[in-house]
Amino acid sequence: MFDKLEAKLRQNPKKIVFTEGHDARILEAAAKLKQGGFLTPILLGSPAVVEAKAKECGFDIAGLEIIDPETYGDMDAMVAKMVELRKGKMTEEQCRDALKKGNYFGTMLVKMGYADALLGGATYSTADTVRPALQLVKCRKGAHLVSSCFILAREGKDGQELLAMGDCAINISYEDTVDKDGNVTFTAAEKLAEVAIETAKTAKVFGIDPKVAMLSFSTKGSGKGGTVSLSQAATAKAKELAPDLALDGEMQFDAAVSPVVGQLKFPGSSVAGYANTFIFPCIEAGNIGYKIAQRLGGFEAYGPILQGLNAPINDLSRGCNADEVYKMALITAALA
Repeated sequence: MFDKLEAKLRQNPKKIVFTEGHDARILEAAAKLKQGGFLTPILLGSPAVVEAKAKECGFDIAGLEIIDPETYGDMDAMVAKMVELRKGKMTEEQCRDALKKGNYFGTMLVKMGYADALLGGATYSTADTVRPALQLVKCRKGAHLVSSCFILAREGKDGQELLAMGDCAINISYEDTVDKDGNVTFTAAEKLAEVAIETAKTAKVFGIDPKVAMLSFSTKGSGKGGTVSLSQAATAKAKELAPDLALDGEMQFDAAVSPVVGQLKFPGSSVAGYANTFIFPCIEAGNIGYKIAQRLGGFEAYGPILQGLNAPINDLSRGCNADEVYKMALITAALA
């Protein structure tokens, strides 16, 4: 998978911002990217601190751009743009203070077109990476929410096996959005359907021909209660919005992956038994599910990959290593 991403980026090189340029894991990944020449890192932080850390660790970052938000020459223009974007929700002073932090500063570099993508979270929380993205980059036209997916990869006898799972990191649950007059403006089912369609799009970027299973503890009406009705309604809505997408539900996980069980429980479904893209009805199921695949199934898990934004901005685990940073940089830039 990563060889294909590198080949794609060689044809169309990108610039990616790392919000934590002083972190040794970021520096190791940046040095490796520098050698590859197909993805240009921008490191945020004090040049003296970043360069000293790189020297201490033995990483060659000579020639890479390091930008210090504290001394950035065009800060006034960036502040003015952020004030405009926040539309009265933040004062000029509040914007200036926020832009001294790498997460906000880096997001504005993407928003203003100086960089193509951003990767953060080596020391920031997921919320601290996602919040500036929602406030400044915002959802792209036609998208109503930000969601996430994980790409899971495992070597098998017939080559690499790739799966997609969403949403495992952002949306805790799905409820109707209601306006001040009590009118439903966006239903829970529409939200979950959008997650399914966006996850299928992400899967395609990584070479997966998506066969989407809308997961539940029920298969084709066998159970009731909980999130069953949500999965059923979301399946119907997703089929309406993306009629050419191979998608079916609601179904249990065994019906999604076992051809024998799938055709027994859900006869005639083109997805049951053959799914490779899995949509969970709540974050508990999604987060537990991908971690079971990772820890017991031998899959490498890459993500969370954020979906629905106007530009690719992704979050690292604070427990990541340099190899994970490097691979997530490829994934993030490939989405640009």
